[in-house]
Amino acid sequence: MKRLLLTFFLLTILIADSWSYPVYFKEQYYRLYHIHYIQYPDDTIENIYWLEQARKADFCNPLYAIAKIADERHWEKYRYLFNMHIELKMIEQHLFLGTKFDKQVAYFYNAPWKEDNLASLEIAENAYRAALAYWNSAKEWSAKAEAIRWLHLDEVQFWEDESYRIANGQLDYARIIERQLQRLERVRADFEAMDENSY
Repeated sequence: MKRLLLTFFLLTILIADSWSYPVYFKEQYYRLYHIHYIQYPDDTIENIYWLEQARKADFCNPLYAIAKIADERHWEKYRYLFNMHIELKMIEQHLFLGTKFDKQVAYFYNAPWKEDNLASLEIAENAYRAALAYWNSAKEWSAKAEAIRWLHLDEVQFWEDESYRIANGQLDYARIIERQLQRLERVRADFEAMDENSY
């Protein structure tokens, strides 16, 4: 019986190992990023991890890129757009995380949990400020991509649209995040003003 269990255990390890493959490149890490139907904080943190790994990794060979790469100029634009898109996804995921902890309104009946709500607002503020840190980098990559605007990568048209919206000012995460931080400060002030007579 022990031999049978040991054999089964070893076969399971061998089979599981044969299905796995190493992850080295940006495109591979990007494929591990995914949106859940219900975005729990753990799911968002997992996505932030994969995107952060993608930011640090090298690009794969142009043969395996997400878009068709015809020459060096296409490869250059692809890299700019990919980096910009990763930065935008990092912003998006940090905003998702922040909204999970953000209290939109300080209702009077939340007074008994004032300290918990203030701690939650602190987490939300940190997430929003982390999102803001990626915005300048996204704008820089977009500017580089827009410098060769005449070159199109059809397979990643959505990335090109994002870059165009950044260049024209239609997409401005700095404005969005600043507005969220200002509202969060008002809510924090409302919570801090609460006392034992508030409820």
